[in-house]
Amino acid sequence: MRSRKLLVFYVFLLFLTAAIMFLLRETAGEEIRPRDYAAIREEGILRMMTEYNPSGYYISGDTLEGFQYELSRAIAEISGLEVQMELEMSLTESFRALVNNECDIIAQNIPVTSEMKENYLFTEPIVLSKQVLVQRTSGANQGIEPIRNHLKLAGKTIYIPKDSPALLRLKHLELEIGDSVSVVEEHSYSSEQLIIRVAKAEIDYAVCDRQVALRLQSELPEIDLETDISFTQLQAWAVRKNAPVLADSLNHWFRQIREKGIFDKIYKRYYGIIP
Repeated sequence: MRSRKLLVFYVFLLFLTAAIMFLLRETAGEEIRPRDYAAIREEGILRMMTEYNPSGYYISGDTLEGFQYELSRAIAEISGLEVQMELEMSLTESFRALVNNECDIIAQNIPVTSEMKENYLFTEPIVLSKQVLVQRTSGANQGIEPIRNHLKLAGKTIYIPKDSPALLRLKHLELEIGDSVSVVEEHSYSSEQLIIRVAKAEIDYAVCDRQVALRLQSELPEIDLETDISFTQLQAWAVRKNAPVLADSLNHWFRQIREKGIFDKIYKRYYGIIP
């Protein structure tokens, strides 16, 4: 009797193990199943992820605004897709969500590097920009002249937003000048907030995207943006490596937006100077 009970128990365990393995296989298949344009078109929803700031998406009074937000609305109009916008301040988390099919596009001005192109597809360049050193003018800094020579950054403390592409450039800069530069990645402050902190003399140096800094310079004449940290960078939206048709579709839609003059109108509103 006992042997029979053990036999039934072992058979039950065998079936249970087989069922669990089947479910794991099915789940794994769902996780790696590519979501390209065909699946997006079938659902009718295009999921984008961006930051909460004027370069991405933000609320001004009772109006939704933002450079990426307005571009997304233009794409929705042309493509006929419903665009859903999600917010995430961490670029690392945005890429995690992209890989896990939680969004289809990272709608940010992401500097395109050879390393990143190995893992993701990028649209044709949306904007051209560079990383600049944000510091105070001599008039706002007790007569101290702004730094123009990278060698003088040795020993200085520079603030950047968390996940900023400037981090890699600053590491390379350390090697170039043969000295250390203290870099603080701020988890709680955006580029705009760091620029304001420099203007208020709460910190001395920050490195930010030039287009972002230019937008604030008219309101903050205390800041100096004349020292470049990087060369001009191509910046674009990112999609999954296994979504080439979506990348091609985005490029097609962007070309239409440019041809209709919509892109220049949006760009001028947020950055002032047409590239």
